[in-house]
Amino acid sequence: MRIAFVNHSRRKVGGAEVYLGAVIPAFARAGHELACLFEDDPDSTHDRISIPDEVPQWCVSASSSTMALASLREWHPDICFVHGLHDPDLEAAVVALGCGALYVHNYYGTCISGNKTVDGSTPGPCQRQFGPQCLLHYFPDHCGGRNPFTMLSRYRLQSRRLELMRRYRALIANSGYMARELSAHGLHSDCVYPFTGSVNAAPPCSHDFATDPLRLMFAGRMHALKGGHLLIDSLPDIQRRLARRLSLTFAGDGPERGSWEKQARTITSEAVAFEFTGWLSAVEVQRRIANSHLLIMPSIWPEPFGLSGLEAGQLGVPTVTFAVGGIPEWLHDGINGHLASLPATSRSLADAVVKSLSDPDHYRQLCTGAFARSAAYSLDAHLAQLLQIFERCTA
Repeated sequence: MRIAFVNHSRRKVGGAEVYLGAVIPAFARAGHELACLFEDDPDSTHDRISIPDEVPQWCVSASSSTMALASLREWHPDICFVHGLHDPDLEAAVVALGCGALYVHNYYGTCISGNKTVDGSTPGPCQRQFGPQCLLHYFPDHCGGRNPFTMLSRYRLQSRRLELMRRYRALIANSGYMARELSAHGLHSDCVYPFTGSVNAAPPCSHDFATDPLRLMFAGRMHALKGGHLLIDSLPDIQRRLARRLSLTFAGDGPERGSWEKQARTITSEAVAFEFTGWLSAVEVQRRIANSHLLIMPSIWPEPFGLSGLEAGQLGVPTVTFAVGGIPEWLHDGINGHLASLPATSRSLADAVVKSLSDPDHYRQLCTGAFARSAAYSLDAHLAQLLQIFERCTA
């Protein structure tokens, strides 16, 4: 099958690009003919997506959308596997080729801000269907700034995206939660879960639980909706209740890094230590997680899936996170980690961390469960499901 991958960035700037870095080589190994079209290939510190040398690539920013689309059209793809474009006109041109399948990684076309979160005094998931009513709630619910021109621009963009989604041959959701979100907007989709890499044998729980400090890990973009401020607030409570030294590593960067570092300095002590590393390579992030007792994902917004937790489970590391979005579909409370209750507060987060780390035997069970759950999401099964959908689209 001739599969063209279409995405905004050539660099691993987010989860979609990390996903493509695993899927593209896997399809190539399976013998499919591949091509790639990108909007941009920014000069940045982010790694490039891994693409075999023989795969033709076209970048709009290096030539023009007209030339890139002409090259894609002349290549005659059987399917254009789209993962998100910034330019709706470019997306419309790709969809017009008549062979588009969109993998819906986020709230693309179903939320004016893309966050699907009511960001008021007590932030939480938004249950509203996208439409004109979003304009009425944009300012009261703090959906994204105070500029009316930005509000109207975002509304027009998401309205266009929602209209474009109706033209695809197939929509693919990355969780049951996202499939239901699309259904609420009158869109049918197939649910195809993401995957973790392959590990030959379950890693033993290698942490010396009796030795201080307990090592906690946050990995990702430092945005307010990722909940890092709640995690920092929870540390004194966790330390008091566990009576253990704690070390929390923040790997990543983003607009909230400065405020989180400032907040962390106010509670740093001999019993509570912090490290802010900035962005790390994928290998280094994996090494850091493997050396941690617990991955903490304190996201306030409804994560469409939350793959980082399964990737930690692949290393035998359990996860604590709020019960939002698609996360409860893979994190089973007390099996491979613990779910913090809503509404999202530092106290409920602390409760979940303490449950995970207060008893060594229970913690070892969580480690075993984390690995077992991650093994249920395989690349081979993921590709097989995608190919079934692609074949249906081209029949």
